[in-house]
Amino acid sequence: MPEPTAVTTAAAAATVAEHGTVTVAASDYFQSYSVVGLLAVIGVLFVAVAFGAGRLLRPVVPTPEKLLTYECGVDPVGEGWAHTQVRYYVYAFLYVIFAVDSIFLFPWATVFAAPGYGATTLVEMFIFLGFLTVGLLYAYKKGVLAWT
Repeated sequence: MPEPTAVTTAAAAATVAEHGTVTVAASDYFQSYSVVGLLAVIGVLFVAVAFGAGRLLRPVVPTPEKLLTYECGVDPVGEGWAHTQVRYYVYAFLYVIFAVDSIFLFPWATVFAAPGYGATTLVEMFIFLGFLTVGLLYAYKKGVLAWT
């Protein structure tokens, strides 16, 4: 590993002359992070001041029309709270599982074509597809895939 050649202080120069290595003082080390910390604090303060100014300067005139739930220009009917059936989430989850499966197939096909890896990658793919099949069978047995 190449050693750094820049020396910033006289004490570091003396250490380099004695031992042949460069030591970094803790103050130099933390000075780099203090700049990052200062920028983070300035960023947080900037956002807080912007939100605070917006809250102080905006007009507050609540009317019954403004308090209604907005539904793309259509007058809202009923309450603003609606129940969503869980089966839609299960279908989305199954889609994600099989999307990941299809993404995994592309690098597998590339490695499978390489000489010397055919049998190993074939076994790995069958193990992977076996896990997916077990998960799909479990979902089928639970009745998740039945659309009612």
